[in-house]
Amino acid sequence: MSILPACPQCQSAYAYEDGNQLVCPECGHEWQPGADAPADEGPKIVKDAVGNVLQDGDTVTLIKDLKVKGSSLVVKVGTKVKGIRLVEGDHDIDCKIDGIGAMGLKSEFVKKVS
Repeated sequence: MSILPACPQCQSAYAYEDGNQLVCPECGHEWQPGADAPADEGPKIVKDAVGNVLQDGDTVTLIKDLKVKGSSLVVKVGTKVKGIRLVEGDHDIDCKIDGIGAMGLKSEFVKKVS
């Protein structure tokens, strides 16, 4: 029988294995065994194509024509997108584009409007 480490957040001794992760039943924290540093390193800073820091609610314009996956539509360069929302993942911007609908964008293809 192996001895599991205590939860790094609440120090509970009741952690259990779930696949390749450890789970704390008291606080719900999940972590990889052997990971010394906490996974949360603070808020991620998202920058546009020219290095401007983006925030929720900003207005951006596209700097490249983008094909809409699963469709024959193309979002043209210069399209203005208002009220972006930053999210985790490869496509780090969630937004609604007029005529297209909800979509995810990569920050490297947008420029912040002053």
